[in-house]
Amino acid sequence: MELGLSGKAALVTGGNRGIGAAIAAELAREGVHVCLVARDRARLDDVAASLTTNTVRTVVHAADLRQPDAAAQAVATAVAAFGRLDILVNNAGATKRADFFSLTDEDFVDGFALKFHGAVRMTRAACPHLRETKGCIVNIAGVGAHAGAADFTIGGAVNVALLNFTKAMADIGIEQGVRVNAVNPGLIETERYNGNVERMMRERSLTREQAVAARLVTHRTKRVGRPEEVGALVAYLASDKADFIQGALIDIDGGSTRSL
Repeated sequence: MELGLSGKAALVTGGNRGIGAAIAAELAREGVHVCLVARDRARLDDVAASLTTNTVRTVVHAADLRQPDAAAQAVATAVAAFGRLDILVNNAGATKRADFFSLTDEDFVDGFALKFHGAVRMTRAACPHLRETKGCIVNIAGVGAHAGAADFTIGGAVNVALLNFTKAMADIGIEQGVRVNAVNPGLIETERYNGNVERMMRERSLTREQAVAARLVTHRTKRVGRPEEVGALVAYLASDKADFIQGALIDIDGGSTRSL
Protein backbone atom coordinates (compact mmCIF):
# COMPACT_ATOMS: atom_id res chain seq x y z
CA MET A 1 0.00 0.00 0.00
CA GLU A 2 1.31 3.43 -0.91
CA LEU A 3 1.09 5.40 2.34
CA GLY A 4 2.30 8.78 1.14
CA LEU A 5 5.07 8.98 3.74
CA SER A 6 8.00 9.60 1.39
CA GLY A 7 10.16 12.53 2.45
CA LYS A 8 8.85 12.67 6.01
CA ALA A 9 11.11 12.32 9.04
CA ALA A 10 10.74 9.98 12.00
CA LEU A 11 12.44 9.40 15.32
CA VAL A 12 12.28 5.84 16.64
CA THR A 13 13.47 5.06 20.15
CA GLY A 14 14.75 1.58 20.89
CA GLY A 15 15.53 1.43 17.19
CA ASN A 16 18.60 -0.78 17.46
CA ARG A 17 16.83 -4.15 17.58
CA GLY A 18 13.58 -6.09 17.60
CA ILE A 19 10.34 -4.21 17.16
CA GLY A 20 12.04 -0.81 17.02
CA ALA A 21 14.37 -1.85 14.20
CA ALA A 22 11.44 -3.40 12.33
CA ILE A 23 9.42 -0.20 12.67
CA ALA A 24 12.35 1.84 11.39
CA ALA A 25 12.79 -0.55 8.45
CA GLU A 26 9.12 -0.31 7.46
CA LEU A 27 9.17 3.48 7.64
CA ALA A 28 12.35 3.57 5.56
CA ARG A 29 10.72 1.33 2.93
CA GLU A 30 7.99 3.97 2.70
CA GLY A 31 10.63 6.63 2.04
CA VAL A 32 10.82 8.10 5.56
CA HIS A 33 14.12 9.51 6.83
CA VAL A 34 14.80 7.94 10.23
CA CYS A 35 16.65 8.95 13.39
CA LEU A 36 17.41 5.87 15.50
CA VAL A 37 17.84 6.29 19.25
CA ALA A 38 19.14 3.71 21.73
CA ARG A 39 22.09 3.12 24.04
CA ASP A 40 24.08 0.70 21.87
CA ARG A 41 25.88 2.82 19.24
CA ALA A 42 27.35 -0.15 17.38
CA ARG A 43 23.97 -1.78 16.84
CA LEU A 44 22.42 1.56 15.91
CA ASP A 45 25.07 1.99 13.22
CA ASP A 46 24.38 -1.50 11.87
CA VAL A 47 20.63 -0.85 11.61
CA ALA A 48 21.18 2.59 10.07
CA ALA A 49 23.51 1.14 7.43
CA SER A 50 20.86 -1.41 6.45
CA LEU A 51 18.23 1.32 5.98
CA THR A 52 20.17 4.02 4.15
CA THR A 53 19.52 4.29 0.42
CA ASN A 54 19.88 6.92 -2.29
CA THR A 55 16.57 8.40 -1.19
CA VAL A 56 16.40 7.59 2.53
CA ARG A 57 18.73 9.15 5.06
CA THR A 58 19.35 7.82 8.54
CA VAL A 59 21.09 9.24 11.57
CA VAL A 60 21.77 7.69 14.95
CA HIS A 61 21.75 9.15 18.43
CA ALA A 62 23.22 6.99 21.19
CA ALA A 63 21.66 7.94 24.52
CA ASP A 64 20.22 6.58 27.73
CA LEU A 65 16.67 7.92 27.75
CA ARG A 66 16.53 7.52 31.50
CA GLN A 67 18.63 10.68 31.67
CA PRO A 68 16.53 13.88 31.92
CA ASP A 69 18.23 15.74 29.06
CA ALA A 70 18.53 12.81 26.64
CA ALA A 71 15.16 13.24 24.94
CA ALA A 72 15.66 16.88 24.02
CA GLN A 73 19.11 16.08 22.63
CA ALA A 74 17.72 13.21 20.53
CA VAL A 75 15.00 15.39 19.05
CA ALA A 76 17.56 18.10 18.30
CA THR A 77 19.67 15.54 16.42
CA ALA A 78 16.72 14.50 14.26
CA VAL A 79 15.61 18.05 13.47
CA ALA A 80 19.17 19.15 12.70
CA ALA A 81 19.58 16.24 10.27
CA PHE A 82 16.24 16.42 8.50
CA GLY A 83 14.96 19.95 9.10
CA ARG A 84 11.65 18.62 10.38
CA LEU A 85 10.01 15.91 12.48
CA ASP A 86 6.77 14.23 11.42
CA ILE A 87 6.68 10.97 13.36
CA LEU A 88 7.71 10.00 16.88
CA VAL A 89 7.69 6.33 17.85
CA ASN A 90 8.20 5.75 21.57
CA ASN A 91 9.37 2.16 21.61
CA ALA A 92 12.31 2.08 24.04
CA GLY A 93 12.01 0.24 27.31
CA ALA A 94 12.12 -3.28 28.64
CA THR A 95 11.01 -3.99 32.19
CA LYS A 96 12.25 -6.69 34.53
CA ARG A 97 10.09 -9.81 34.73
CA ALA A 98 10.35 -11.71 38.02
CA ASP A 99 8.57 -12.80 41.16
CA PHE A 100 7.24 -9.65 42.86
CA PHE A 101 9.00 -10.33 46.17
CA SER A 102 12.37 -10.54 44.44
CA LEU A 103 11.92 -7.11 42.84
CA THR A 104 13.36 -4.02 44.50
CA ASP A 105 12.25 -0.40 44.57
CA GLU A 106 15.11 0.29 42.18
CA ASP A 107 13.70 -2.23 39.69
CA PHE A 108 10.37 -0.39 39.66
CA VAL A 109 12.02 3.02 39.38
CA ASP A 110 14.19 1.81 36.52
CA GLY A 111 11.20 0.30 34.70
CA PHE A 112 9.30 3.56 34.76
CA ALA A 113 12.39 5.69 34.10
CA LEU A 114 13.02 4.36 30.60
CA LYS A 115 9.72 3.26 29.13
CA PHE A 116 7.33 5.74 30.75
CA HIS A 117 9.35 8.81 31.69
CA GLY A 118 11.45 8.41 28.55
CA ALA A 119 8.29 8.53 26.45
CA VAL A 120 6.96 11.51 28.40
CA ARG A 121 10.17 13.48 27.84
CA MET A 122 10.37 12.51 24.17
CA THR A 123 6.79 13.66 23.69
CA ARG A 124 7.44 16.97 25.39
CA ALA A 125 10.53 17.60 23.28
CA ALA A 126 8.99 16.50 19.98
CA CYS A 127 5.58 18.13 20.17
CA PRO A 128 6.61 21.66 19.07
CA HIS A 129 7.99 20.17 15.86
CA LEU A 130 5.07 17.78 15.39
CA ARG A 131 2.64 20.67 15.68
CA GLU A 132 4.42 22.37 12.79
CA THR A 133 4.17 19.32 10.54
CA LYS A 134 0.76 18.09 11.77
CA GLY A 135 2.61 14.94 12.71
CA CYS A 136 1.92 11.99 14.93
CA ILE A 137 3.09 9.91 17.88
CA VAL A 138 2.84 6.13 18.18
CA ASN A 139 3.56 4.66 21.60
CA ILE A 140 4.53 0.99 21.81
CA ALA A 141 3.14 -0.40 25.07
CA GLY A 142 2.06 -4.05 25.33
CA VAL A 143 -0.87 -6.36 25.98
CA GLY A 144 0.44 -6.85 29.52
CA ALA A 145 -1.48 -3.69 30.33
CA HIS A 146 -4.82 -5.49 30.08
CA ALA A 147 -4.52 -7.89 33.00
CA GLY A 148 -2.29 -8.37 35.99
CA ALA A 149 0.31 -11.14 35.84
CA ALA A 150 2.27 -12.43 38.82
CA ASP A 151 5.65 -12.17 37.11
CA PHE A 152 4.96 -8.91 35.25
CA THR A 153 4.10 -6.43 37.99
CA ILE A 154 6.49 -3.77 36.69
CA GLY A 155 5.76 -4.13 33.00
CA GLY A 156 1.99 -4.25 33.44
CA ALA A 157 1.97 -1.11 35.55
CA VAL A 158 4.27 0.75 33.14
CA ASN A 159 2.16 -0.23 30.14
CA VAL A 160 -1.05 0.93 31.83
CA ALA A 161 0.55 4.29 32.59
CA LEU A 162 1.73 4.64 28.99
CA LEU A 163 -1.73 3.86 27.62
CA ASN A 164 -3.35 6.43 29.91
CA PHE A 165 -0.72 8.95 28.83
CA THR A 166 -1.54 8.14 25.20
CA LYS A 167 -5.20 8.97 25.77
CA ALA A 168 -4.32 12.21 27.54
CA MET A 169 -1.95 13.34 24.79
CA ALA A 170 -4.50 12.38 22.13
CA ASP A 171 -6.99 14.68 23.84
CA ILE A 172 -4.46 17.50 23.73
CA GLY A 173 -3.51 16.58 20.18
CA ILE A 174 -7.02 17.15 18.82
CA GLU A 175 -6.57 20.90 19.27
CA GLN A 176 -2.89 20.94 18.35
CA GLY A 177 -3.14 18.86 15.19
CA VAL A 178 -1.01 15.98 16.45
CA ARG A 179 -2.36 12.44 16.29
CA VAL A 180 -1.42 10.15 19.18
CA ASN A 181 -2.07 6.41 19.27
CA ALA A 182 -0.65 3.32 20.94
CA VAL A 183 0.11 -0.21 19.78
CA ASN A 184 0.07 -3.19 22.14
CA PRO A 185 2.19 -6.06 20.82
CA GLY A 186 1.57 -9.55 22.14
CA LEU A 187 3.98 -12.42 21.58
CA ILE A 188 6.44 -11.12 18.99
CA GLU A 189 9.58 -12.98 17.94
CA THR A 190 12.33 -10.71 19.24
CA GLU A 191 15.50 -11.23 21.26
CA ARG A 192 13.51 -10.63 24.41
CA TYR A 193 10.92 -13.23 23.42
CA ASN A 194 13.67 -15.73 22.66
CA GLY A 195 15.23 -15.00 26.03
CA ASN A 196 11.93 -15.75 27.77
CA VAL A 197 11.64 -19.02 25.82
CA GLU A 198 15.14 -20.00 26.87
CA ARG A 199 14.31 -19.18 30.48
CA MET A 200 11.29 -21.48 30.31
CA MET A 201 13.45 -24.21 28.81
CA ARG A 202 15.88 -23.99 31.72
CA GLU A 203 13.32 -23.65 34.49
CA ARG A 204 10.99 -26.42 33.25
CA SER A 205 13.47 -28.69 31.47
CA LEU A 206 11.65 -28.25 28.16
CA THR A 207 12.81 -28.41 24.57
CA ARG A 208 12.46 -25.19 22.56
CA GLU A 209 9.48 -26.61 20.71
CA GLN A 210 7.78 -27.50 24.00
CA ALA A 211 8.48 -24.05 25.47
CA VAL A 212 7.09 -22.26 22.42
CA ALA A 213 4.01 -24.50 22.44
CA ALA A 214 3.45 -23.76 26.13
CA ARG A 215 3.55 -20.03 25.50
CA LEU A 216 1.09 -20.34 22.62
CA VAL A 217 -1.27 -22.32 24.83
CA THR A 218 -1.05 -19.66 27.54
CA HIS A 219 -1.78 -16.88 25.05
CA ARG A 220 -4.24 -18.97 23.02
CA THR A 221 -2.73 -17.93 19.70
CA LYS A 222 -1.84 -19.97 16.63
CA ARG A 223 1.64 -18.53 16.22
CA VAL A 224 4.13 -15.95 17.36
CA GLY A 225 3.97 -12.55 15.68
CA ARG A 226 6.71 -11.04 13.56
CA PRO A 227 8.34 -7.64 14.26
CA GLU A 228 7.66 -6.51 10.71
CA GLU A 229 3.93 -6.95 11.32
CA VAL A 230 4.16 -4.38 14.09
CA GLY A 231 6.23 -2.18 11.79
CA ALA A 232 3.55 -2.26 9.10
CA LEU A 233 0.86 -1.27 11.58
CA VAL A 234 2.91 1.64 12.88
CA ALA A 235 3.63 2.86 9.35
CA TYR A 236 -0.11 2.82 8.60
CA LEU A 237 -0.89 4.75 11.79
CA ALA A 238 1.75 7.31 10.82
CA SER A 239 0.16 7.90 7.43
CA ASP A 240 -2.69 10.17 6.38
CA LYS A 241 -4.75 7.05 5.71
CA ALA A 242 -5.13 6.84 9.50
CA ASP A 243 -6.02 10.51 9.83
CA PHE A 244 -9.26 9.80 11.73
CA ILE A 245 -7.59 7.44 14.22
CA GLN A 246 -6.87 9.38 17.39
CA GLY A 247 -6.32 8.01 20.89
CA ALA A 248 -6.64 4.40 19.73
CA LEU A 249 -5.04 1.57 21.73
CA ILE A 250 -4.56 -1.17 19.16
CA ASP A 251 -3.69 -4.76 20.09
CA ILE A 252 -1.56 -6.77 17.67
CA ASP A 253 -1.50 -10.09 19.47
CA GLY A 254 -3.10 -12.80 17.36
CA GLY A 255 -6.31 -12.58 19.38
CA SER A 256 -4.83 -13.31 22.81
CA THR A 257 -6.60 -10.32 24.34
CA ARG A 258 -10.27 -11.15 24.78
CA SER A 259 -11.26 -8.40 27.18
CA LEU A 260 -12.91 -5.20 25.99
